[in-house]
Amino acid sequence: MRYAVTGAAGFIGSHLAEALVARGHDVVGFDSFTDYYDPALKEENARELDVRRVDLGADPIDLAGVDAVFHLAGQPGARSFGHVFPDYLWRNLLATQRVFEAAVDAGAPVVWASSSSVYGDAERYPTPEAVLPRPNNPYGVTKLSCEHLQDTYARVFGLRAVALRYFTVYGPRQRPDMAFARMVAAVARGDEFELYGDGSQSRSFTYVADVVEATIQALEAPPGIYNVGGGEEYTMRDALALLGEIAGRPVRVRYGPPQTGDNRRTRADTTRIEQALGWHATTPLREGLAAHLSWASARVGTA
Repeated sequence: MRYAVTGAAGFIGSHLAEALVARGHDVVGFDSFTDYYDPALKEENARELDVRRVDLGADPIDLAGVDAVFHLAGQPGARSFGHVFPDYLWRNLLATQRVFEAAVDAGAPVVWASSSSVYGDAERYPTPEAVLPRPNNPYGVTKLSCEHLQDTYARVFGLRAVALRYFTVYGPRQRPDMAFARMVAAVARGDEFELYGDGSQSRSFTYVADVVEATIQALEAPPGIYNVGGGEEYTMRDALALLGEIAGRPVRVRYGPPQTGDNRRTRADTTRIEQALGWHATTPLREGLAAHLSWASARVGTA
């Protein structure tokens, strides 16, 4: 099979592209190598992959001969208020609309990355249809808007698409601005970690290999929206304590103010994807954190 992967030089996209190649598929990647974080890290991720430098918001999107599209490109980050908002409109909403257009023209199904950020501060464990999404930040607003685009293109043009609401994905190559990436880097270097807020915020932390498996399996899912999240919920304080146990020394923490737009709690109800595909996260947080720390430590050792 021949697959297109957008965002193929990014964190999850590069893992996905590698997994598809390892299974014998032909993969063509697209990435614009933006400077949201160091593009050299993306170049490193893409070193063994066929990745074309394409701006999905402006450049032609060639999907000729593609059997399916994995659309993981986008502008990430909850800190999306103010002057940066046009980047989120361009790289999330416009880019996704153009990918859907190209996929309709090519007759290719699409599996794409939405986000748990669409939920906002849901007080119960949400299934996609159980609560009214109320994002806390413009990033979540653009992802929710992309879900509406999916529904529109499905009804009007017959697009076959699956949206996956990823819940706090971590592991090797994680974006360097994310909490776990900063945590393991601080431990590997013997530095202090800055924690935003008091540490009581909680997440369904999800290891990247589990997310990749769910994303590949989603090609067989009925069109719609699915949560993809870890089975365990931890506070940031819990995660820091666990990382200290793995490292054999406490993590030195400096507390900072909460970040505007961050959610207090997210936990994935994965009933829908379990029923459709039999998928569930299998990597315990201890195991995933150990792998993440091992990768970060190796990078420090070779720096």
